[in-house]
Amino acid sequence: MDKFSFLNAAHSQLIEDLYQQYLKYPDSLEPSWKAFFQGFDFALENYGDEIPGDNNFAASAPSAVQLANNAAANGQIPDDIQKEFKVLNLIEAYRQRGHLFTKTNPVRERRHHEPTLAIENFGLSQQDLNKKFNSATETGMPGAATLQEIINHLEKIYCESIGVEYMHINNVNEKTFIREWIQVNENHPKLNAAEKTEILGKLNQAVAFENYLHTKFVGQKRFSLEGGESLIPALDQLITRSSQLGVDEVVLGMAHRGRLNVLTNIFGKSYKQIFSEFEGKEFEEDVFSGDVKYHLGSSKKIKTASGEEVSINLTPNPSHLETVGALVEGICRAKVDNKYKDYKKVLPIVIHGDGAIAGQGIVYEIAQMMTLEGYKTGGTVHIVVNNQVSFTTNYLDARSSTYCTDIAKVTESPVMHVNADDVEAVVHAIRFAADFRAEFGKDVYIDLLGYRKYGHNEGDEPRFTQPNLYKLISKHKNPREIYKEQLIKEGIVSDEVLKKMETEFKTLLDADFDASKEIEKNTMDIFMAEDWKQYPLCPRGAMQKTVDTGFDLDKLKKLAVEMSTLPADKKFINKITRLFENRLKMIEGNSLDWALGEWLAYATLLVEGNNVRISGEDVERGTFSHRHAVIKTEDTEEEYIPLRHISDNRFDVYNSHLSEYGVLGFDYGYAMASPNTLTIWEAQFGDFVNGAQIIVDQYLAAAEEKWKVQNGLVMLLPHGFEGQGAEHSSARLERFLELCANENMTVANATTPANFFHLLRRQMKWNFRKPLIVMSPKSLLRHPQVISPLEDFANGSFQPILDDVAANPEKIEKLVLCSGKIYYELLAKKEELGCENIALVRFEQLYPLQQDKIEEIFNKYSNRKQLLWVQEEPENMGAWSYILRNFRKSDIDVIAPVASGSPAPGTHKMFEKNQNSVINRVFDREDAPAKRPVTA
Repeated sequence: MDKFSFLNAAHSQLIEDLYQQYLKYPDSLEPSWKAFFQGFDFALENYGDEIPGDNNFAASAPSAVQLANNAAANGQIPDDIQKEFKVLNLIEAYRQRGHLFTKTNPVRERRHHEPTLAIENFGLSQQDLNKKFNSATETGMPGAATLQEIINHLEKIYCESIGVEYMHINNVNEKTFIREWIQVNENHPKLNAAEKTEILGKLNQAVAFENYLHTKFVGQKRFSLEGGESLIPALDQLITRSSQLGVDEVVLGMAHRGRLNVLTNIFGKSYKQIFSEFEGKEFEEDVFSGDVKYHLGSSKKIKTASGEEVSINLTPNPSHLETVGALVEGICRAKVDNKYKDYKKVLPIVIHGDGAIAGQGIVYEIAQMMTLEGYKTGGTVHIVVNNQVSFTTNYLDARSSTYCTDIAKVTESPVMHVNADDVEAVVHAIRFAADFRAEFGKDVYIDLLGYRKYGHNEGDEPRFTQPNLYKLISKHKNPREIYKEQLIKEGIVSDEVLKKMETEFKTLLDADFDASKEIEKNTMDIFMAEDWKQYPLCPRGAMQKTVDTGFDLDKLKKLAVEMSTLPADKKFINKITRLFENRLKMIEGNSLDWALGEWLAYATLLVEGNNVRISGEDVERGTFSHRHAVIKTEDTEEEYIPLRHISDNRFDVYNSHLSEYGVLGFDYGYAMASPNTLTIWEAQFGDFVNGAQIIVDQYLAAAEEKWKVQNGLVMLLPHGFEGQGAEHSSARLERFLELCANENMTVANATTPANFFHLLRRQMKWNFRKPLIVMSPKSLLRHPQVISPLEDFANGSFQPILDDVAANPEKIEKLVLCSGKIYYELLAKKEELGCENIALVRFEQLYPLQQDKIEEIFNKYSNRKQLLWVQEEPENMGAWSYILRNFRKSDIDVIAPVASGSPAPGTHKMFEKNQNSVINRVFDREDAPAKRPVTA
């Protein structure tokens, strides 16, 4: 009775309210209250006559709560009822903590956890084992059962080869679905002989392939799957089950371990092609550097065992673990938006390593996208190939959490911990993942607990760091042998059939190995080639050609007015109303600012049949309150998006969560799958792009050269030195320029609304795709001189270089080259001083440089005595090193702030001093200091 003594002081109404809550939402209650009410429900049904109570209560058909309150107050709850409570507590403990006591580790003892699930810990004794309890029905049993039968039932559900974590989920329907799903057949699969034989066949492929590589290519890196071969039947079953549930396309992301096995045995890449790559033969196209074989991607259409046709894609990836997960989500979202219109049609699968999923921060960034409007994909199946070791680090040193999959608790996603040696349990868990994802559109995690037979790679010695573990592993049978013995015992297959299966596969591998010797050069599978068949790879020099990006003037003006006119039936705050009224005045006055020019680029592309997606922190209004692509009514906060009312094509703009790495990866993936969408990621400040440097280095700059993958992502990076400090000035132009080669991207720093308009439109007018990096402005957004007439938008094309139209070439002694905002400061000084001997030339596109236009300008100003590059960034940053590298035969010099480890000074006063010094030195002013000032 002590356990329920709190009832003596409890208020009847409180208990009544809790009981009503229990009746409607039982899983919403704290477990002890839930168990209490469950016990009294059993008591009412089975022991009603034994519960003592007030006659008045009995006469008025008392509720369980009233009986409970009355009985507790009198200390007269019968022993049988109290034991029902205790059994319910035991059941609840199995649900909460059963996963801690499973048989999921195939090679060593699990960590010990206290308290255990011993019945003595729940006030029960050995004498109770043969007593029957009605609580058994709570576990899915048909009626009352002995305590021993209940325990056996719970052990099979929660404590054998599968450990289930789901009690952290608050959604009652999800929790009920999981409970009912795992209670069927006691959480064990029911497979027929054909299914078992098929699983064995996939296991045989996985094991035999790794063994073959190990003998034929001794010492070569392959990052084998050995110890986790059950991944292959798992993926096979996941694709099959999901296709039966409506999935038409799968996008898979994984790191290098096991990738070759997945490429051959899931994606059907020929064994001879893999063998040829091991021979180190070059790729057919010399212009592509290619990549190591375990980073390459693939796209195929396959027919599953059940007959459904499914498109499957393996996303190419770098060695940066977990990066590819963001791309997978972006690719899937693009396919939903542009092709399927249904999240259930596309399945993202991400395969993790145990160390990576626990250690890499991008995993959390991606997890937080699960239900966000701009980034959700209808749920991802996460499979952790858990080797129990990170590179060479013991798992105890690799994380603080109990499990590597504890990130799942952030999104209240279920986790199945599975013994990778029990391939049938693996298949069962995978089928659950497919079913749960299809039902609820949420992430699911499968923790595939195995081992790694060799070190980090096949030349590594794992005994250096884990000698005891690897003694056990060296004696451990592989999953194929374990399953083979099981099926022989069950009479499913004979030893002769198995030998024939193995011999036939070995013969196939031998034939492909011999055929690989005849291959002269390797070919590269093109990722999602079908999606890109209308966009051939860019021939060298094509980026230098002028593209007509004009638009009919009358239609342009009509579009401008239409998207700048607010609906009369909606009430907006006064500032928004004035802003849109001012835009109409700009159109009437034929002087459009940056924001309106940007809008016109989107509007014209939309009406021409393209889609537009903008994503990033605060992009809806714009960090600097200039865009206002989404506005809200004053009274109801209803969203109004003007650009969605001019075309049937998609215009999507989403404020992202506070993430650069994950979101840039997502949007890069989105652009990877949607060449017909102008996909834009905007940094809140350009400086913050360094939080996503891995995406820039490994994908943006190198993907085409490594994997022949095109991408048209636009990155808008606010850049400009306005005295806002070291973290709000520089988008690190120098870093992008040092990554430029072989026409792999465009780097621009436009200074007029019209040129920005043409730059964005050119991105979609090309019949190929290249990333575009724009050092976008801050102070120029509202600069009175940064305006363009409608005619400049309607006519012509993007201008990579803007000459000084006011300069007389005969009088020019000093030719000043610059880029971006500093042009307007130089122009103001030039006009102030009335200088006629200086020409200011703007580089609107820094890469690729328009060499013919540059030569033309140099020839035009042949009387010059001095050639200068002027920048506001410190001398060791910005474009100077790049300019010097490209003008090494000229007599060019630089004017810039002194080299610094920090992009900009921290005080506005020091900034002005530096900036004025740069400007004055250009014009040889006497007040310019003799030495460059030191940055604060």
